Amino acid sequence: MRCFRQTVMIACSAVWATAALHAAEPPESNLKVGLAVIDITPPIGFPMAGYYHERLADGTIDPLLAKALVFRDANESGALVVCDLIGIATDLSRTVRKRASERTGIPASNIVIAATHSHTAPDYAKELWLHLGNEPQDPTRKAYIEKLINGLVDAIASAASAARPAVIECGSASQQTSVSFNRRFVMRDGSVQTWQSFSNPSVVRSAGPIDSEIGLVAIRDAGELRGVLSNFALHLDTVGGQKWSADYPRFIEQTLREATGNDVISIFGTGCCGDINHVNPRDPARNKSDFIGRSIGESIGKQLAHLKPIEQANVSVKSRVAYLPLQDATKEEVARSIEILAAANRKEKVEFFEHVTAYKKLMLDQLRRREPHARTADHITWGLSRSLAGIGETLPVDVTVMTLGRDAAIVCLPGEVFVELGLAIKQGSPYRTTLVVELSNTVETNYVPNRAAYAGGSYEVTNSALQPGAGEVLVETALSLLREAARAPK
Repeated sequence: MRCFRQTVMIACSAVWATAALHAAEPPESNLKVGLAVIDITPPIGFPMAGYYHERLADGTIDPLLAKALVFRDANESGALVVCDLIGIATDLSRTVRKRASERTGIPASNIVIAATHSHTAPDYAKELWLHLGNEPQDPTRKAYIEKLINGLVDAIASAASAARPAVIECGSASQQTSVSFNRRFVMRDGSVQTWQSFSNPSVVRSAGPIDSEIGLVAIRDAGELRGVLSNFALHLDTVGGQKWSADYPRFIEQTLREATGNDVISIFGTGCCGDINHVNPRDPARNKSDFIGRSIGESIGKQLAHLKPIEQANVSVKSRVAYLPLQDATKEEVARSIEILAAANRKEKVEFFEHVTAYKKLMLDQLRRREPHARTADHITWGLSRSLAGIGETLPVDVTVMTLGRDAAIVCLPGEVFVELGLAIKQGSPYRTTLVVELSNTVETNYVPNRAAYAGGSYEVTNSALQPGAGEVLVETALSLLREAARAPK
């Protein structure tokens, strides 16, 4: 079936969802897998995410998609949906997971909605906030929010109904071509600064590592490759402009299809890359999305023949709520933040870090207090939340672990997580293949630095809603769940 060429991808998504993995595997395989793809591209004129000023989309480079993957055996089921969105608002994940659970029987706690973090995706949070509160809103924007919610639910339901016996293989590839770089730098004065270059004589060294591993889970049906879940730590902000685009993951899929000769579905789960981007500090030329995606796709393609089948065909899903300590926003800080954002809206010159801090303080004001100091919706778009408003001193977030037999684990974390934290989970995991997917179910953390990064400061720390140590709580929770899963009888 060749329906998944780019020009007709969406028209065929429903066909694929019902036909995916249809041919039966040998009866000893208890694990069933389903795949589905849904179009979630907003209309032209809808706000775009990613920056601190309004941008309205004026076109489409390639469609934004939600790709669902459902694992099911006789006792357990779980779903992972990866969306071409900048983040997953808790309001969105809770709404979708509840409705999808009602339709499929998959427990809501076993459903994960993750974002790729494309910066050429919609800024939907305020429109979702208006919609869930039955507030007046533009009819076109309201229709898109309904499309987004229903589309994600439909993707999970389609993948669940399409689940068929499959062979699962896992392993990893190493990204040898340099496409990812730590974007934080130690300076000669002892500070840490983001977005520097080694041409700056004040730069001493990179402040942290990268993660060159590409985690892989492949789904085969009667020997034919049907889907690949890949996981790599690299920020998605390589396109720019005002046209919708899924960024470099679309080129990963194109490359895999060219290499395999079939319409394989490539699902890209963004790794822990809060301090990683695509800008080489030793080269003024920036890597482009096609070069990055094709390079990663080639690395994956070379490794597919070397992946090993999981030894026991079963799925286990474990989830736990972690309570992350929030920073505060005083009445004086909120008042000052309103002034700064008002000046920015008037196109007055505002220092960037002050702008970032002001936005964060207004987010925190509505999260921490049942009666905020400000009318939050008058000042910000992303970050508004119905389900988290007035939550208090800690932010409840889900940490979810899906394991496949004794060989592979998929760890799902909230927020933009620093690479050091993802590496710590991988190093402590009892599974030979561990994928760590960030930006799952909750985006309101903003960045999740490791504890040491708070001492250095700079952009990511400025734009974190959490107190130091929150990242380590995620690591401890994930490792606890991994070890619990590994000890459980299979």
